[in-house]
Amino acid sequence: MSSSPHVFDVTEATFDRYVLENSFHKPVLVDFWAEWCAPCKALMPVLAAITDSYAGELLLAKVDCDQQAGLSERFGIRSLPTVVLFKDGQPVDGFAGIQPESAIRAILEPHLGAAPEAVAEPEADLATVAGALLDEGQAAQAIALLQPAIGEQPEDALLILLGRALAMDGQLDAAGQVLDAVKDKEAHKAALAGARAHLAFLRQAVGMPPRGELEQRLKQNADDSEATCQLAIVDLSQQRYEQALDALLGLFQRDRGYADGSPHRTLLEVFNVLGSEHPLAIQYRRKLYQILY
Repeated sequence: MSSSPHVFDVTEATFDRYVLENSFHKPVLVDFWAEWCAPCKALMPVLAAITDSYAGELLLAKVDCDQQAGLSERFGIRSLPTVVLFKDGQPVDGFAGIQPESAIRAILEPHLGAAPEAVAEPEADLATVAGALLDEGQAAQAIALLQPAIGEQPEDALLILLGRALAMDGQLDAAGQVLDAVKDKEAHKAALAGARAHLAFLRQAVGMPPRGELEQRLKQNADDSEATCQLAIVDLSQQRYEQALDALLGLFQRDRGYADGSPHRTLLEVFNVLGSEHPLAIQYRRKLYQILY
């Protein structure tokens, strides 16, 4: 919950009073969100900053759709996040999905007169939004958000995010070219290693047998090391990390010499993809340590 006096939560019981009645005096932006929605959480601080920049001439009401299902139904909310602008008791504009600050300001300006002087969008905010989109598997939206910004200012952190997004979108060669364009590779060593590892998994998966064929082989022989390793690569390419880690750890435990130690190397590459602070990386690094020592 924001500490701003212009940002507040609303429920089915308070919506008409706090949103509709207030909107006769000043526009009210309504943010339909949910706790499980990563893009929603990335968008919240952007909306709050925009609202505060209007110095009381714009209000922001937040609707938790898990708790206020009746409001979602009332306004036909089909996807999250959805943001609706109310004026004179009626919805007059809005958007679905995540948007950069500049696009949101452009939507608001016709309804609020001249917008306050916009502060240049910080790279960190854009990176947070793009990262949230990637976490939700929305690669195309992340690409659409990142490419214009990088065209103006090719920051290394944004290039890495774009490389990840292109890889997830199946544009593997383009992803490799973008990652190669990162200038300060040492400063972004961990993030770059993770992006390159995921790209490598995607490239390997291209040549793998279909999932159904691999699963059938494992039904017939659960100790088929080749099928286990190949299915783990397919899972990694589709970001099914826990399934892949389970399979690779089991393979390493029973056949650690398979393909010159491929299970061990692949486990370490997955840790790079996830990052050292990811709960799965911590959990499976500990399990690997216990097997080794």
